[in-house]
Parts: sequence; C-alpha cells; structure tokens
Amino acid sequence: MISSHTFRGLWAYRGFVLGSVKREFQSKYSNAILGAAWSLLSPLAMILVYTVIFAEVMRNKLPGSDNTFAYSIYLCAGILTWGLFAEIVARAQGMFIDQANLIKKISFPRISLPLIVVLNALLNFGIIFGLFTIFLVVTGNFPGIAYFAILPVLALQVMFAIGLGMIIGVLNVFFRDVGQFFTIFIQFWFWFTPIVYPASILPDTVRGMLAWNPMAQIIGAYQTILVKGLMPDWGSLVPALVLAVLMCVFAMRLFRKRSGEMVDEL
Repeated sequence: MISSHTFRGLWAYRGFVLGSVKREFQSKYSNAILGAAWSLLSPLAMILVYTVIFAEVMRNKLPGSDNTFAYSIYLCAGILTWGLFAEIVARAQGMFIDQANLIKKISFPRISLPLIVVLNALLNFGIIFGLFTIFLVVTGNFPGIAYFAILPVLALQVMFAIGLGMIIGVLNVFFRDVGQFFTIFIQFWFWFTPIVYPASILPDTVRGMLAWNPMAQIIGAYQTILVKGLMPDWGSLVPALVLAVLMCVFAMRLFRKRSGEMVDEL
C-alpha cells in the first residue's frame, strides 16, 4: 500500500507532519482561558452525561446484563469509536480542498495530509478514550487483559476510515457533490450501526443485513471487549479487514493517478 519511496518521503517530512499536528491542537485552544484543559473537560462531561442520564436517571438496562453501567459502557464504546471513524472520514474528504493554498505553494509529499488527519484524530481520541478507561477502572468495569484487544481493532478501524476518506477526498476535488452526499449518508450509516441500541432487538431480517455493514462488526468488537470483557470474534472482522485493505490500495492508486490533476482543479 505504501511504497518504500513514499515512506522515505514521509520520514523526511516528519517534522512537517508532527508540527502540523501540534499547531492544530494548539490552535483549538489558543484563545481559551482554560486552554488545553478543555480537551479533557469536554469528553469528561460527555461521559458523565451518558452515565448519569442513562444509568441513573433513565435506568436503561442492556439486555442480558444486570450491571448498572452496562448500557452506559455499551453506548460510550460505540459513540466514542464511531466518533473517531467519523472524524477521520470527514476531515479526509475535505483535506485536499482545505489545504489547496498549501498544496499549490509548497512542495511536500501530498500523502502526508492523510497522515496528519489520522494523527490529529488519534490524539483527540486518545484523550477522550483515556478518560473513559479511567471511568472503567474507577467503577470496577475494566475488562482486564481483553482490553488490549482494542489495539488491532483500532488499527483496522483507522485503516478502513482513511482508505474510505482518501477515496472520497480525491473524488470531492473533482465532484464537490460527493462530500455533500457522504455527509448525509454517514448520518444514516450511524443509525444502521448498533450503537445506541443492541442488535438483539432488531428483527431477524434486519439483523441479517448488518453483515453488510463493516462498521457494525468493528463497533461490535469494541462493545464485546468493553462490556463483556471478552475477546472479539476475530473471524467476524475478516470481511472488514479485506475491505479496508482493498480500499487503502485503491485509494493510493487513485491518489497517485489524480494527484497532478488535483493541483489544477483546486
């Protein structure tokens, strides 16, 4: 997917990549009195709202579990990880258009833009998921050794997200309706993925359709790990892995083929 030449280019411009990530993170809070503290307070507030509202006020229960926090954990496991996916795809679909002036004026490996998108999204996700992990430990719901199974699932999710995002990003340069359409489409995709509801409540015919939703398998893996403390069904992730690899390969080929034309189009 990434040739040795491309990798050498990224390594040579690692200062540019890391500097871009640092500048964007700092710019988000540069004019705020509390500064970077907001990166902790915002996700912390969200976790507390989900926990208090759903676990304590609404008394929502997850089918098959007596744990008071089971539904809150199920909800957070889905929403936080979906948020990472949505952020990568949303930012990737506009990265070439948003950086048009930079692309035209400065010579640098254009493939570093997707890397910057991924690193920024992972930084934001790392902060909020770190707080969520502390919540799991404090409430006695830490899943134990199964927790580390999150890493390969996360790698798969990022691969799928950036592959999809790059394809949409390149197409969006030439056909601006693509980005608008996908912004609407992803809202429907969210509700077709068992995040705020368990798949078990769906009719059999609808539940069978989830096999065609790669994000349902990925989000389900997170939920299995964090709610049940079990290793996910790795076999169920194979289709998502194959699709992620194919999308990354296609995205790289599309990018290399159209990179010259994109400069003229921007």
